[in-house]
Amino acid sequence: MGSSIDQAKQSLRERMWRLLEREQAVPAGSYGKIPGFFGADATAERLAELDVWQTARTVKANPDWAQLSIRVRALQDGKLLYMAVPRMASLQPFYLLDPITLEVPPEQAAAKEGAAEAARRIGVEDMRPIDVVICGSVAVNRTGARIGKGAGYSDLEVALLIEAGLVTEETVIVAPVHQLQVVDEDIPEAAHDFNVDLIVTPDEVIQCSGRRRPVGVIWEELAAEKVAEIPVLAARSSKPSKG
Repeated sequence: MGSSIDQAKQSLRERMWRLLEREQAVPAGSYGKIPGFFGADATAERLAELDVWQTARTVKANPDWAQLSIRVRALQDGKLLYMAVPRMASLQPFYLLDPITLEVPPEQAAAKEGAAEAARRIGVEDMRPIDVVICGSVAVNRTGARIGKGAGYSDLEVALLIEAGLVTEETVIVAPVHQLQVVDEDIPEAAHDFNVDLIVTPDEVIQCSGRRRPVGVIWEELAAEKVAEIPVLAARSSKPSKG
């Protein structure tokens, strides 16, 4: 079952990447990535107009270039920003970017390279509850189902934050995408997948009708190799079980 879901997701990804490149909605070389679409700045502006953004104090975002405008806006608006360490390659898999203590401009701090220099790495135990999650997506539909680029890091980040009680029913998960990335078809979902609550494009804001979130990390779906390459998971899996 899992493999058929994976194949269907990959087929949709490849169609979407080809479409975005054909329509020149993304820079050359975007195939295989979370699309850094043209119009990302306008999407950040549209998101910033919403009450859910204006009342948010803490934002968690992926490190992709596609979300850079929103990360910059979060810091400009005085929000505490948690940014995932690329590939979760640390026992402390998040960067903490606090606009009050930053010594470099938001545009520099919010970039992947800038965060590595300006931010402190922290684990979930040192984080505050998250008001808004910004997740990179390759395609989404209007019920909120989404697919990323297939590496699974967004799912794992959200699962860890749910287990820690930091992503709650009050947290709003947002997919900022190009209008072409919003599809009118079912997107297959596995047990570890989460839905988004809000889709924001340069043209519209879509309130999604279906909320789906895992209860946490679904260990039985993780290959041993995946656990081994992500330090925070490897450390947790090596702890003796309670019982």
